[in-house]
Amino acid sequence: MTQLALITGASRGLGSALAEALAPTHHIIAVARTTGALEELDDRIKAAGGTATLAPMDITVPDAMATLCRGIHDRWGKLDLWIHTAIHAAPLSPVNFVAAKDWQKSLAVNATAPSVLIPYVAPLLGQEGQAVFFDDPRAGEKFFGAYAASKAAQMSLAKSWQAETAKTGPRVQILDPKPMPTGLRARFFPGEDRNALTPAQDEAARLLPQILNAAS
Repeated sequence: MTQLALITGASRGLGSALAEALAPTHHIIAVARTTGALEELDDRIKAAGGTATLAPMDITVPDAMATLCRGIHDRWGKLDLWIHTAIHAAPLSPVNFVAAKDWQKSLAVNATAPSVLIPYVAPLLGQEGQAVFFDDPRAGEKFFGAYAASKAAQMSLAKSWQAETAKTGPRVQILDPKPMPTGLRARFFPGEDRNALTPAQDEAARLLPQILNAAS
């Protein structure tokens, strides 16, 4: 039976690279807001002989995520893998100048959306499936207040879920990717030498064995 991988945040960066890396062994359910980028991903997956289902959706809309997961249940009945790479990079700012809209969007994307998705996705993963999150420990660094606080909230959810399911499943992995020349990082470090960073495709190739070996 075909292995199924749901990737939230699949249109760019590590999510897109992991979708392509997994496509030889998994049918990819790719979720992102940007339709054009999803279609480009689909073209690359098809050109390599893989298959994908595109879901141009906003993960901060609970009804959309409920519809997505109900559709997965009705069509396939389960998921083997959920990889969550969707993230919002709020502008760097001193804490006392963080705009309310940036704080609210950071929480909505980085913390609230995973809190909604976990109970929707968990039944699809069952005892044998796997969920993967990615850490970025910037808590306490200057000017990263909104991003780091919301990302830390996401990691707290993931770590608690990991501990709660250690004996029962699904398996929850938290991985530490190397710095990559992604759009998110460019917002944080616009003058950085991007040639010194690890390409997302290379990082996906490095992380893939950790993901697949944990699932076996």
